[in-house]
Amino acid sequence: MNLPAEFISNVQNTFRKKGTAFLQALPESIVDASAQWNLTDVVPAPVLSYNFVAFAKRGRTDVVLKMGVPNNEMLSEMEALRLFNGEGACKLLEYDDEKYWMLLERLRPGEMLVTVRDDDEATRIAADVMTRIWRRDLDPSAKFIKLSDWFDGLGRLRKMFAGGTGPLNEKLVQRVEGSVRELLKEDHNPVLMHGDFHHYNILSSERGWLIIDPKGVIGPACYEVGPLMMNPWEELLNGSNVSQITKRRIDILHEQLGFERDRIREWTLAHAILSAWWGIEDNTGWEYSMSFAEMAATLPLVS
Repeated sequence: MNLPAEFISNVQNTFRKKGTAFLQALPESIVDASAQWNLTDVVPAPVLSYNFVAFAKRGRTDVVLKMGVPNNEMLSEMEALRLFNGEGACKLLEYDDEKYWMLLERLRPGEMLVTVRDDDEATRIAADVMTRIWRRDLDPSAKFIKLSDWFDGLGRLRKMFAGGTGPLNEKLVQRVEGSVRELLKEDHNPVLMHGDFHHYNILSSERGWLIIDPKGVIGPACYEVGPLMMNPWEELLNGSNVSQITKRRIDILHEQLGFERDRIREWTLAHAILSAWWGIEDNTGWEYSMSFAEMAATLPLVS
């Protein structure tokens, strides 16, 4: 099987020995999953990142096979999709939580939200999808990712740079450390959210716009706007007036979701700093996230 070099590198660098073992077993795993779920015509997706994804047929039905290295995020994704139950999300048809395999609905036409050129329209669509997937009154024993754990990870930034923040703006890191502490404390009704909600994870279908690849994160709902605000990176970097676009998105999200503008900005800033730290930790680049954070931090808001 010819797998993309970037996919192989991502899996090996992220998951180390587990990643290498996953790749070595992948051909046999595909055969086993095909037998278990009666799959034919299994064809790898053209773009692979950290999980193996393939298009397949189950009888006459088009489906998607997803397989990953054993990790808690995969289990959280399975449980999130199970609870979303197709409402605002692609349907989880089958899953094997011991083998870290999923069989998913194939979305048609499957165009990403990034193809909607009117940014106002795209932002309104995204806000509608957000409200359709959020879940409250959750089982406390469910093993979802906690947003607070992600932000606790900023402690590793401090450790890496002997108490400092390295190339990241220290004042903004301090601002986020304080604001997140207060925002988490104030929220007494957390939701199950996507956690990586942006234009590439929202696809068109015969059932409307639906999400794919949820992280399954529990925390204040307003965090969900952060990844959306920073995407699509390529478009925002391509000579656009980023501050003007960001202000307009804040206005739309305020109108549709009811969050105060300053809260939207603070969660946007928090996500940008977190993204910058992840870029340092994973060696994938921190510069765009940091520049976006600096823009968002000083963005004037109209109340």
